[in-house]
Amino acid sequence: MDLENIELVEVGPRDGLQNEPDIISTDAKLALIERMIGYGARRLEVASFVHPQRVPQMADAEGVIASLPDRKDCTYIGLVLNKRGVMRALATRDDGARGVDQVGCVIVASDTFGQKNQGQTIAEGLAETRAMLRFAKVEGLRAQVTISAAFGCPFEGEVKHDTVLAIAEELAIEAPEEIALADTIGVGTPAEVTQLFGRLGALLGDTIPMRAHFHNTRGTGIANGWAAYQAGVRIFDASLGGLGGCPFAPRATGNIATEDLVYMMARSGVDTGIDLDAAIAANKWFADVLGRELPSAVARAA
Repeated sequence: MDLENIELVEVGPRDGLQNEPDIISTDAKLALIERMIGYGARRLEVASFVHPQRVPQMADAEGVIASLPDRKDCTYIGLVLNKRGVMRALATRDDGARGVDQVGCVIVASDTFGQKNQGQTIAEGLAETRAMLRFAKVEGLRAQVTISAAFGCPFEGEVKHDTVLAIAEELAIEAPEEIALADTIGVGTPAEVTQLFGRLGALLGDTIPMRAHFHNTRGTGIANGWAAYQAGVRIFDASLGGLGGCPFAPRATGNIATEDLVYMMARSGVDTGIDLDAAIAANKWFADVLGRELPSAVARAA
């Protein structure tokens, strides 16, 4: 029996690069995005609108966005943490420019991590994020939201499922295009993923799609991806080569690799729209740019 296809959101240009110690040039980022589109990525997180002193790798966000290919079949996403970020995203569309198509808002499911990541408690983050979603909608800008550290906090440890679901319930009032759960520090296991996404799906019903964002810090990321699929998730974030990490989460490692997710899904009968051979070729090219092999298991085995 044919299984439902998934949509893959390529987060390599933002989440994949933000923790890199050496600054990647704007031209190299654009060349990477071109290759990602070449292997079939049609929804890409291309930059974040954050203070350059906090995340120096994203200092050229507007420069990258101004030179993106004007592809009608692609959706470009910019990460935003506050209203100022939404305003910067809107400014990329001034004077008829293409700009970003969608903003991705973030709220952290723990007070301590939220204060370190964006200076907000959960309560403050909810108020800010709901206001951002409303503001973006009024301005005609598409918006979705991610609940970060949904499976564990690097400072507080366990994050209760009830906390995550209470956040999701409040966010759903603003009708974002998606609600994602992110395992920011890679502590989740398939059993936890099945339970939490199962409860989230029951909460949201058919009103708001779910998205999954996994990191492979403890080697469970791909298994968690399959558990999320079985729990009803059909939209997944992944990063070419398994690059990534959060500057504010100690010892955080990369996202699940695009190649690894595509391989697992394809072998399981699920279409992703991604050309695996072309993704592996892009991996090898970017490894030369960085001067090191990338973490993806599938690319290393190729």
